Amino acid sequence: MAADDYIRVTWWGHATVLVEDCARVLTDPILTQSLVHLRRRSGMVPRQLVHDVDAVLLSHLHVDHLHRPSLALLDPGTPALIPRGAADLLRGLPVTAVEVEAGDVVRVGDASVVVVPALHNDTRWPWSRTHGAAVGYVVKGAGRTYFAGDTDSVPDLTGLTSHVDVAVLPVGGWGPWLRGEHMDARQAAEELPVLHPSVAVPMHYGTFWPRGVAWLRPHVFHEPGRDFAVHAAKVAPDVDVRVLHPGMSTIVSPRSAPGRYGEADAQVDGTSAPPSSEMRSPKRT
Repeated sequence: MAADDYIRVTWWGHATVLVEDCARVLTDPILTQSLVHLRRRSGMVPRQLVHDVDAVLLSHLHVDHLHRPSLALLDPGTPALIPRGAADLLRGLPVTAVEVEAGDVVRVGDASVVVVPALHNDTRWPWSRTHGAAVGYVVKGAGRTYFAGDTDSVPDLTGLTSHVDVAVLPVGGWGPWLRGEHMDARQAAEELPVLHPSVAVPMHYGTFWPRGVAWLRPHVFHEPGRDFAVHAAKVAPDVDVRVLHPGMSTIVSPRSAPGRYGEADAQVDGTSAPPSSEMRSPKRT
């Protein structure tokens, strides 16, 4: 396969995913050992991701997805797509804020990023005055990779993309109990028959845990990925579920060659994008 004929997906733990498909895009980066009251219990700290990223995709405003200390490590000028209305949360950081909402299409390198809806809380903290509707993203290069972010169900992607080659879906959380607008492993698997990806990769589990309670309900930390695969085999046996460990990659061949997608994709490619829709990372010297 030529370098631009496949999709490489690397899961770095929680919701941090590097998608390489005609561009290098990084989702919800957490590049530190700890996070508020949470500590990393699995995988290495992915500090190598601070360079050579074409764009960062931020799904929503919660601190375990929009992590300012991690964003501060990125190369100056790196575009950061963020829900519309929340750009002030990136003030003082080296990244360049690009506000987006569902339906926007942003050019990143030689790929396009389609912004899709998500169902999740739109604030950073319960008392926050800053709001931004949660989103997911479809990275469109040689193939189609859907990153769901945090959502309690998969939205209707009709008209946004004709198909999905890889679906990266949340299947858990960061504590002993899963609360509020999240999918567990079973719920995520039940979305597969409608989404119908070729490959599914579980995320948002098995990385961070509150300090001092490693003994409490450990299966909620370790098992969601495997549980997702078990449920998926029952409800969507034709989907290839790939359960990765933090730091592991998988390579996927797209269903179709570039430029041979359906009518829905042609409509998306012609959609008006924000003024700053042409995004390329700064050149390194």
